Formats: sequence, structure tokens, C-alpha cells
Amino acid sequence: MTGGVRLGHTQAVFLMVGVALLWSIAGVVTRQLESAARFEVTFWRSAFTALSLVVILPLWRHAAGGEPTGPVREGSALGRWLHRHWGLQPRSPAFWISGACWSVMFTAFMLALTFTSVANVLIIMSLGPLFTALLARMVIGHALPLRTWMAVLVAGAGIVHMYGSQFLEAFADTGSGAPDLLLGSLIALCVPLASAVNWTVVQRSQSHGERIDLVPSVLLGAVISSLATLPMALPFAATAADVAWLAGLGLFQLAIPCALCVICAQVLKAPEVSLLALLEVIFGILLAWLGAGEAPGAEVIAGGSLVIGALLVNELLGWRSRRVMPRIQTLQTQAEPARDETPTGDRHADHR
Repeated sequence: MTGGVRLGHTQAVFLMVGVALLWSIAGVVTRQLESAARFEVTFWRSAFTALSLVVILPLWRHAAGGEPTGPVREGSALGRWLHRHWGLQPRSPAFWISGACWSVMFTAFMLALTFTSVANVLIIMSLGPLFTALLARMVIGHALPLRTWMAVLVAGAGIVHMYGSQFLEAFADTGSGAPDLLLGSLIALCVPLASAVNWTVVQRSQSHGERIDLVPSVLLGAVISSLATLPMALPFAATAADVAWLAGLGLFQLAIPCALCVICAQVLKAPEVSLLALLEVIFGILLAWLGAGEAPGAEVIAGGSLVIGALLVNELLGWRSRRVMPRIQTLQTQAEPARDETPTGDRHADHR
């Protein structure tokens, strides 16, 4: 299609910051729940995410100009109908892999929060840039500049410094909370691993010229997550207030920001997306401070400064040295050539 919004690199960076802010509300909201059990929390949030995207995606596709102009691979009538209204592509392996990754991230994050603290979950999630950078290097062959490697290491060190001592003390404690902490941390580890696979797959699909809209894979992930957790969520114990909180998370903490994040990845390299997503940690701590009265200590302030500093330095050093990179094929780019020779830093936004 010829219409749509094309983000420049700076716009994608600021939009990704907003995405991280929306993602960060999960911890403080989860602590407001009254009686929702572990798997029920995940089920309701994923179910409301799926419901939100069922409504949002057709409106989005209509606003983008209707059906994409690229070839439709779906052969059955049902496949064409799903593609026309929601962009689903059941015959695409990348679509299924990305959806599975989203479902793992959705499920593991909320489940981990019910076993251990928000801070510990966020520390484990900070490994995402390291996993993404390594996997993108091996699978796609991204030649990462030294500044990005240094930013990943400094940002990771900052996150570890923020709560590293508390984490080690919890493992040394022989109390009953140690098993939950260990299990919660292992579950949380699934989030950065799935994230690394997800961003590498969507970048690789574009580099191979596959014209596929991967935004609907977020919908697929929400459906898989809700179906997988439903049997374990029964019988429901959530109050009406709990359901309302989780409905808000489904729309504002998952459906909207995850779709926007995929759009940002059209312009940003996979490691850049993961680095900017680290801001979720900083925002999450601030929201816990404001919403639960948990004032950050000296380690939090020092570690947060390292993270933000690493992000800023990486962006400033690379401002004038952007290289052409593959971008994810979504609604905005399906009518474009598979290889785009325009540097992303020179792009301007087209408003519908």
C-alpha cells in the first residue's frame, strides 16, 4: 500500500520509550489485586489482550488503507478471511514462531510476578539485550558496533547493581521464600529468551524478503496464552475489581504497546529495541515508589543512572552513523520493496 506512517529513527526511539512506560505498569497494578490466583491473573490479562486486538486490528488495517497489496499466501477461504480482517497468516512459519514467543513472554512474566518480587523479575528481564545481541549476530549476521556491545554490558551491569545484593541475600536465606524466589526467577528467565528469539525471527523474515505483517502475531500470542492458562485458572476467584485491573492491563499494558513495539522494530535494530525496553525497569521502580511507597535506595539510583546513560550514549554515538538495515514487514511497509535502500535516519513520517 502507499499510505501509512513511516517512522524515522528518532521517532521510533521516543515511541519505544512510551512503550516501555506502558509495559512498566504491570508490577504496581498486579500488587493491587485482591484474590486473583496465579494462573487466573495470566488468563484474564491475556484474554483481554486478545479481545482488545480483535477490535483494534481491523480498525487499524482499515485506517491503513484496507488490505495489503502484497501477495496473500493463504489458500483456504478461512485463511483469506482471517488475513483480510486481522492480518493472520497461518501458513507462515514466522507468524507462528513469533506468536509462540509472545505467548511465552505474556505467560512467564505475570506468573513470575506471583512467585517473586517485581525487582527480581525485572533483573532477569534485563538479560534480554545480551541474548538478543548474541542471537541476532549468529542468525542474522548483524555486525554490532563496539558502542552497542558496551551499552549492553553497562546497562546490564546497572540493572544487576540495582538489586544484585538483595537477590543474593534472598538465595542465602533458608526461609520458606527461597524456593518461590528460585522458581520465579527461572520462570522469569523465559521472558528474555523468548524476546531474543522473537525479535530475531521478525528481523530475519524481513531480511529474506518475506512480506508478512507480524503485528497480528501479538494477537496469536495472547490467544495461545489465554487458552493454555484457562484450565489452571479454574475455578475463578477474582473479584470484579481484579478483573477490571487485569482488563486495563490487557489493553494498555499489552495490546497497545506490544503492537507499537513491533512497529518500532521496523526501524530499530533488535539490540536497540531491547536496550530501550530496559527503561521498563526504571519506570517500574518509579511507579512502585509512587504507587506503593517504595523509595529507591542508593543502588537503585546508581544503577538506573548507568542504564539511562548507556542508552543515551549509544544513541548519540550512532546518530550520524546509521547503516541500512532490514526492517520488519508490517502494515506500513508491505507495498515496499523487500530491500529498502533509504537510510532509516533520513526517513520522515507520513501522516494518514
